[in-house]
Amino acid sequence: MRGAAGVPVPTRVRHVRAASIGPPDAPSRPHAVPPREVTITDKAASWAHAEDFVPADDVVLRAVDRAEQLGCVPVSTGTGAVLRLVAGALQATTVVEIGTGAGVSGLWLLRGMAPNGVLTTIDTEAEHQRAAKEAFADDGVRPARVRTITGRALDVLPRLTDGAYDMVVLDADPDELPETVEHALRLLRAGGVLAVPHALAGDRVPDPARRDATTTTLREVARTLREDERLLPAMLPTGDGLLLATRRP
Repeated sequence: MRGAAGVPVPTRVRHVRAASIGPPDAPSRPHAVPPREVTITDKAASWAHAEDFVPADDVVLRAVDRAEQLGCVPVSTGTGAVLRLVAGALQATTVVEIGTGAGVSGLWLLRGMAPNGVLTTIDTEAEHQRAAKEAFADDGVRPARVRTITGRALDVLPRLTDGAYDMVVLDADPDELPETVEHALRLLRAGGVLAVPHALAGDRVPDPARRDATTTTLREVARTLREDERLLPAMLPTGDGLLLATRRP
């Protein structure tokens, strides 16, 4: 922020103790790093700037409109840009998405994937998948590049091939995350990436006072991925939180 004369105005700063991802009442672990004092600045302007750094085009905006009409919660523009980047860095040819929605995240993924890449997207609602197909057609995506499967993730994932996928995106029922994460890790090749959008649950996950079932599940999943020696994880504040983990070779 700048004053009237263009002089930078200090951002509001507060000091808090770093919160653990684990449950608030979890017992302390031996040799765990003790809580430390950290400085947190008011990052609202920076977050908004980062979210809009890669703007959404008309195709994505129309898909977002369809999502809202259907009652879906699409990924944010910033989250979509990160998903596109990861898919592009992997030159992904095989991606699984749990939670098709209206195709917003699918559009970002397909734009980052290799030209011959195939997105397998799973959703319980056929109406959502029809909206997603409309979005993909609007973007000129060849039908052969998308495989839509209508059904529950926990029924479909066991039928997919182990170690055959470059990327798995879990953006559906958070209460099923512990089980879908296990399937996702089975499906990923070495060097593949797991992505969990909405991982901060409307800023509830960092708040130790919030103990509802969904928030608790998200904390537990994040802690499990962080402590899994097979993985290299990171939590990004993009959108509503984006939890990423790559599978070690």
